[in-house]
Amino acid sequence: MSRRCELTGKGPMTGNNVSHANNKTKRRFLPNLNDVTLQSEVLGRGIKLRISAAALRSVDHRGGLDAFLAKAKDEELSATALKVKKEIAKAQAAQA
Repeated sequence: MSRRCELTGKGPMTGNNVSHANNKTKRRFLPNLNDVTLQSEVLGRGIKLRISAAALRSVDHRGGLDAFLAKAKDEELSATALKVKKEIAKAQAAQA
């Protein structure tokens, strides 16, 4: 399982540990990933995703998973999230 957010594409970054003596050693900054089940109003079911805490706040801010995926760029989304986005778009087109 990769350490990458399925909605925002946020992944590990690199940097340095800096000691008091200013010695530098390489380190990795990992994203704060959480396994969550987000509810889709259009599909009427939950979708399990591994997303960052920042992405979870963004989903809440935009008004839910459906609204977030509608505005999200396809290249940032994982294969699972892209599949869900297309399912939601298809269901919304069928409702209209």
